Amino acid sequence: MNVLTFASNEELSAYAADYILDLVRAKPDAVLGLATGETPIGVYEQLVDRHRKSQISLRQVKAFNLDEYAGLSPDHEQSYQVYMRKHLFSGIDLPPEQAYIPCGIADDLWAAARDYDRLLNEAGPLDLQLLGIGHNGHIGFNEPGEELNAETHVVKLTEETRAANSRYFQSLAEVPQYAVTMGVGPIMRAKQVLLIVRGENKAGVLKKALYGPVTTRCPASLLQLHPRLTVLLDEGAAKEL
Repeated sequence: MNVLTFASNEELSAYAADYILDLVRAKPDAVLGLATGETPIGVYEQLVDRHRKSQISLRQVKAFNLDEYAGLSPDHEQSYQVYMRKHLFSGIDLPPEQAYIPCGIADDLWAAARDYDRLLNEAGPLDLQLLGIGHNGHIGFNEPGEELNAETHVVKLTEETRAANSRYFQSLAEVPQYAVTMGVGPIMRAKQVLLIVRGENKAGVLKKALYGPVTTRCPASLLQLHPRLTVLLDEGAAKEL
């Protein structure tokens, strides 16, 4: 485990963007696992900026997002399809057909989850998985529980997760109750994991994830078992380490 702390979010985001682009330079057809939420926005902004200024190409890359809300159309302003187009895909040369996001509007969500696993398996292990961490220790939408699903699956979101995400919606009632999420299997099989955590409000759960017992009650704690985990923190998130 390599843990790095940064004095500013700009420095953190710049380091993460360079980390990802160094991989792409070394392997132009890299398979990347991508995340959503507030945490990676600065990283995506830096990636777009570097692409425009230096013409670093991502044309051969394949990108797999962690999750998508169930029931939101791809054009819904809070769908992760819209999020990714807004924050990253519209600013780089990644072909749309090489950017994969779980389908949240399929008639059979479990069948769509199996299709996503097939695409993941065909692409091979992720070369890098970008992650954030939820207030309850979730990674992707793998919520705490007695057991965790290894592969892509339909998950009922906890009320804690829905409450945390309600700031993006008009009200808590509008936050979907279900999502389709990549399981912990592809995350743990990724060749590298880049975990980014910002804010003092994540300090407690981060300490539990990195140095507490490995337990399904804190899904992020499984990352302690990953052979190549890099953790990037701001000073607030690092406060309890």
